[in-house]
Amino acid sequence: MKKIVLVLIALVAIGGAVVLLSDDARRGVELRAAEAIGDAAAMAVQAQGAGERSADLIKVPIEVVELADGVFQARGVGNTHLITTSEGHVVYDTGLATQAAKQRRLLGEAAPAGPITHVILSHSHQDHAGGTSFWVEDGTEIVAHEEYVEEQRYLKELEDYLWQRNRTLFDWMPENPPKSGFLAYGHVVPTLLVDEPDSLVFEQGGVRFEVLPTPGAEGADNICLWLPQQKILFSGDFFGPLFPQFPNIFTMRGEKVRKPIEYIESLDRIIALEPEMIVPSHSEPIRGKEGIRAALVRMRDAVRYVHDAVIAGMNGGKTVHELMAEIQLPPELDLTQAHGRVSWGVKSIWEYYATWFHFDSTTELYPVPRTAVFAELAGLAGNDALVEHARGHVDAGRPVHAIHLLEIALGGDPRDRGALMTKRAALEQLLEEARPLNNAYEMDWLRYRIRQADEALGEDPS
Repeated sequence: MKKIVLVLIALVAIGGAVVLLSDDARRGVELRAAEAIGDAAAMAVQAQGAGERSADLIKVPIEVVELADGVFQARGVGNTHLITTSEGHVVYDTGLATQAAKQRRLLGEAAPAGPITHVILSHSHQDHAGGTSFWVEDGTEIVAHEEYVEEQRYLKELEDYLWQRNRTLFDWMPENPPKSGFLAYGHVVPTLLVDEPDSLVFEQGGVRFEVLPTPGAEGADNICLWLPQQKILFSGDFFGPLFPQFPNIFTMRGEKVRKPIEYIESLDRIIALEPEMIVPSHSEPIRGKEGIRAALVRMRDAVRYVHDAVIAGMNGGKTVHELMAEIQLPPELDLTQAHGRVSWGVKSIWEYYATWFHFDSTTELYPVPRTAVFAELAGLAGNDALVEHARGHVDAGRPVHAIHLLEIALGGDPRDRGALMTKRAALEQLLEEARPLNNAYEMDWLRYRIRQADEALGEDPS
């Protein structure tokens, strides 16, 4: 592992030094270094033995497939797509910086040569825009949503904070984000912007391209690419990593809440296209007009159902926690919740409309958290009593109730073995309960907390 880390450090240093070279030499060094970094990163994940679903994407082999005549996909953590024409080629999404060089090389070997006229970015996340610099040539248009610049700005300004949140869930990530060279985030400058309700439409080599603003999915800056002649929709992360799924209106790792009504309107727009193939930027294409339409309608109706149920509940005087517990999708709208989860969507919609003040407690208005009195409560109640009651909750199948009590006990004594062991049992129970939904974020968070409990107990978390 140490050797891999040293290789990564050396290659990052190379990435910062290439600015001293000529343009052609710099491009060659960047491409070779980026390929080597990608290989080293994959080795590092493999060496860690990361088995959680969050690590699955980085293990996807980088390979190229031709999806339709002149339409190529380079797979990886984030897929890169090349649409070839006789007058030049269009790229949709550019993947991670660490994988983009290999994707570019393999696409160049598989597709006919030609200039890159447009690079279209589905949104500002690094696994979709990180490799942009490897594709841009003289005269290449970089196409993005009107909101791309703002989304990139806030993600860059919060980079350190969000990186550590991500690393908590995805522990195979490097300790710190790269801040210089071609691996650094936040340096994409779009040259063409699209915004609602207008699309960017152009024809090239007999192929018609329509760039559609479709916000509300992975953020306010989401755009899809529609090829009307082939009935192919390039969706980026509009649907998330699974199709169909209940969308991630909120993401545990952080970022702004996505707007539910915007997402419904964007889904309506895509349904009207009647695509025969959907090409996401994670995982493989989905084919079949009728099946795609049925799935799109179910997604739209599911989001509308949850949205309207939250509004009705709020108007009926119910609390956010009551609604989180009550609102479920009816059987005809059932969708996987392996990425987005209905109860989290309920809370996100509630707070999107009513903000963070729940009208539950005066303390919400002041900078004194509940944890400020945990030690006092533990002293008054006694840790033994708190742990005993918590064990009762675990035995009764109420692990969240148990954790509430155990957080108070550990506020009094962070090393209380009885509290730590009971907390670990409660977390294991939550993990077991989470398996049917198989939500990657929830399960990775619970595994992280279990590892913390093991470390506090002095046990080997492996």
